[in-house]
Amino acid sequence: MNCEFAQSTVHAYFDGELDAVSSADFGEHLEICAECKAELKEISALHKRLQESDLFEQASPRMVDRIRKQIAQETNGRPSKIISFRRAFFIPAFGALAAAAAVLAVFFVFQYHNHSTQTTAELIDAHVRSLQPGHLTDVLSTDQHTVKPWFDGKLDFIPPVADYSEQGFPLVGGRLDVVDGHTVAALVYSRRKHFVDLFIWPARESERLSDNSGSRQGYNWMTWRSGDMQFCLVSDAAATDLRDLKDLMHR
Repeated sequence: MNCEFAQSTVHAYFDGELDAVSSADFGEHLEICAECKAELKEISALHKRLQESDLFEQASPRMVDRIRKQIAQETNGRPSKIISFRRAFFIPAFGALAAAAAVLAVFFVFQYHNHSTQTTAELIDAHVRSLQPGHLTDVLSTDQHTVKPWFDGKLDFIPPVADYSEQGFPLVGGRLDVVDGHTVAALVYSRRKHFVDLFIWPARESERLSDNSGSRQGYNWMTWRSGDMQFCLVSDAAATDLRDLKDLMHR
């Protein structure tokens, strides 16, 4: 048995990162999927072991304050993003400034990378859900002049919509989706016998995805930013097809 949700959605479910509808849907899925149940149990057990391992010492408020002041002195009082602590963190018990700064830098890089990975997983999950009967489009049309106006009033931005039928990527339609707690536009294209989702939303500096691409559980993805918008293509079509579609959008 090989469930496509076992290595992606189950992690977001455990961390409480799914929206209410997705969480309820996955809760129902858990009742019938032994693999996801087992994966969830393993994640929970690992989390418990890490909590009980006592491998790290939690930084005290006094230590955090001292590191803030030391970094401020080293930067001559200039503002530093490293000084912005969003949540409590764990560091080994050593006090050298260089080591502390390195730990903080790694922490924030990890936080950024972890968020980017989670968002990519959500986008892939959203694409997989869309392939279920009746979920692919909210507006079914090959006419870009029909699809684009459909989004008016439903989003606080206007997604660019184009049809690339002559280049082998005919427009199928569009829909609304939710990613990282935000409503996004999803344009649907076809490539031979494959569907390609193009997710579009306003870029947020604090949550920006790096321009990147990859493959996960048989699905290829590609993210990039253009102007004030963030884009992500997801499909089980070939990675070269995604690159071709991206290139068409920037001609």
